[in-house]
Amino acid sequence: QVILPLLKNDFYEVIQATIDGKLCSCMPAWSENSTAVCVVMASPGYPGDYTKGMEVTGLLQAKELGLQVFHGGTTLKDGRVVTSGGRVLSVTAVEEDLVKALGEANRGVAAIHFKGATFRKDIGRRGVRLLQHSLYVSKEMLGHIFTPRIYCLGEALGCLFPFKPPPAVPVPPGCRSEAGGLAGFFDLKASGYGDPILVSQTKGLGPKLQVAQVCKRHDTVGQDLVALCVNDLLAQGAEPLFFLGRLACGKLDAEVTEAIQEGLAEACRAAGCAFLGREVTEVTGLFSAGEYDLSGFVVGAVERGQMLLGLQRAEEEDVLIGLASPGIHGRDFGTVRKILLMSSLHYSSPAPGSCGDKTLGDALLTPAKMFSPSLLPVLRSGHVKAFAIIAEEGLLEGISRVLPEHVSAVLDALSWKIPEIFWWLYKEGNLSAEEMAQTFHCGIGAVLVVQEDLAQHVLKDIQRHEEAWLIGKVVAPCRTGGSHVQVENLEEALQLSSPQHLLSDTNTESQHQPRRRKVNVAVLVSGTGTNLSALIGYTKEPGSCAQVVLVISNKSGVEELRNAARAGIPTRVIDHKLYGSRSEFDSTIDRVLQEFSVELICLSGFMRILSSPFLQKWKGKILNASPSLLPLKAGSAQQEPLQPGLKVTGCTVHFVLEDSSPRAVIHQEPMALRAEEGQEVLSERVKEAEGRAFPVALQL
Repeated sequence: QVILPLLKNDFYEVIQATIDGKLCSCMPAWSENSTAVCVVMASPGYPGDYTKGMEVTGLLQAKELGLQVFHGGTTLKDGRVVTSGGRVLSVTAVEEDLVKALGEANRGVAAIHFKGATFRKDIGRRGVRLLQHSLYVSKEMLGHIFTPRIYCLGEALGCLFPFKPPPAVPVPPGCRSEAGGLAGFFDLKASGYGDPILVSQTKGLGPKLQVAQVCKRHDTVGQDLVALCVNDLLAQGAEPLFFLGRLACGKLDAEVTEAIQEGLAEACRAAGCAFLGREVTEVTGLFSAGEYDLSGFVVGAVERGQMLLGLQRAEEEDVLIGLASPGIHGRDFGTVRKILLMSSLHYSSPAPGSCGDKTLGDALLTPAKMFSPSLLPVLRSGHVKAFAIIAEEGLLEGISRVLPEHVSAVLDALSWKIPEIFWWLYKEGNLSAEEMAQTFHCGIGAVLVVQEDLAQHVLKDIQRHEEAWLIGKVVAPCRTGGSHVQVENLEEALQLSSPQHLLSDTNTESQHQPRRRKVNVAVLVSGTGTNLSALIGYTKEPGSCAQVVLVISNKSGVEELRNAARAGIPTRVIDHKLYGSRSEFDSTIDRVLQEFSVELICLSGFMRILSSPFLQKWKGKILNASPSLLPLKAGSAQQEPLQPGLKVTGCTVHFVLEDSSPRAVIHQEPMALRAEEGQEVLSERVKEAEGRAFPVALQL
């Protein structure tokens, strides 16, 4: 009833051509620039029990309005139209746009009557919200209200159902977005600037967007995107003027799109900039179900004499003011995802210190803090000597970027509040305090450098709107090399930020133990394994619990030796052919392992059977990966033939023992078998699974 009125062809001819296999000669043609809306009227009680035989009136009036009425549950009785079914009829209107079609369809519904008529009053509401431009000028800024066309919706529908407009977005003077137009306009002269410089930025959310899609949380990503864009303008002293967004997806999901748009609009309102619109693009074949990409573009302005570009006037004895930022952003998420992989938690697990009312995914998706409205007056006061937005960078790099070469900075981590999520990352990732400062912002989203005698005055101005602290000082340059920034007491501050229930489970002495030392690992190869690269890559990551200190091969010239050499790892070739017995060969390996203080052995395609004395000495310290989920057989690491009806396979990382035991299993990674999958393709997939499973087992 809603599609057929838009079809130009004779529907019978289209169906007949389909049956005859000649649809290419009778392709459906559709009315252009037209929108159809259909409202169904049902009997009271439908789809349950309902009364029949109720007279239907007003059909002639609906026809005079130019509407099409499709009869579904009606019949003629004594010359009158009466109800005979649950879905009685539907009223369809075709107009040039959705709002007009909605209004006409609801006028038709209002004209038709039968006792207890039931119909939905929210038809098309979601579509309208997606299409509308959620803009108006605030009373405070212009002294009047701009009401876009879409706000006439209630009037167009005859007030038959309530419609809640989106959050109001204040628009700077000079901004205009015509409903139905293809572009937004901004009159820079009308915005009040004398000698302005335009500043622009474009951003995406990277891995954080993937986390949002996994968690099915789409209400924060719009806020995140606007905040990151606007904060970058702020770093140049610029005020945001207008924002545009672009959403690309495989298949449009109205609820997801609506949640994202509301987040964008709300963030623009908070930033005081116009949301001129967004483009939504369906890209078939590029995105999987539920996947999308979101990017934003913002334009701001700053008076020529107020630009902060290259602001690096910090001197010794100046003071650093830090502003709070609770969330994790930018490239930090690459490390977060790796830490999560190694931990026993998932995005749906309770967040640290949340008492179960907040998930880890919720904590990780906390939007970026937007500083623009509160910081602009401070930045333009002339008191700020250096300024850095560091929410997307590590603490060290973010601050170093705005310090001159002739000075350094010392921060006291006990002077600010570190959110609990950073304690979790520190603990689960087995990171050092230095790695935390290099990788994460640790709760500081922006830093200002001010003169010492003005520090308290500036801090009070900021604290009227933001949580902020005096966090450090500018000092003479560090002569030992390394970073321009040192963070003192970070380990203690991270301990203090841990959730109370974790503190109660840990005694004071254990809380202040030094970071766990990395275990020395040797990898034994024969040239056929594929796991060495994965192990090396894992040990190079922040928070890994191991370091590869030696690679031993029983064959010379194999690729794994070259890979180890390129990674700076010592190698040794111990040719088994040069030894008279297995025990003599193993004893030589044992001496070399002791020479490098090896504590753990990983086998990666090592094709020699280890002797009983060697296995006894290294019991519980030798790991191997087998391409099977089945119970392990002693000395076997070969893929079992696929059994008929088997739906799952995978790999197992286990201890190498003299006797097989279920307790030898450390970690298993199951994989679903795919239809028509050959042994060769399956073997490659299992190798990839081993590369993922081995580092996880090593962490355990």
